[in-house]
Amino acid sequence: MCPECQLFVIRNCPRCALAEAALLPLVEHGLWVELIDLEEAGGVPSSYEARAPLLRRVDTGAVLDWPFSQDQVVHFLK
Repeated sequence: MCPECQLFVIRNCPRCALAEAALLPLVEHGLWVELIDLEEAGGVPSSYEARAPLLRRVDTGAVLDWPFSQDQVVHFLK
């Protein structure tokens, strides 16, 4: 079973759109990803906005910075 993740994004960010597209095939195979808009989220570290898009594991808090490939995400989830 895949861990739950959060993808921290900024609206209208081209890199964030690329990250979403990269994760889509994994989501179609069971990865659960909560999309979090950094402009609306509260309680998020301020460094996340400069690093967006950012993939975070809910269970461990580990973070994967962009750019990432599908293979890197699979390895990150193990």
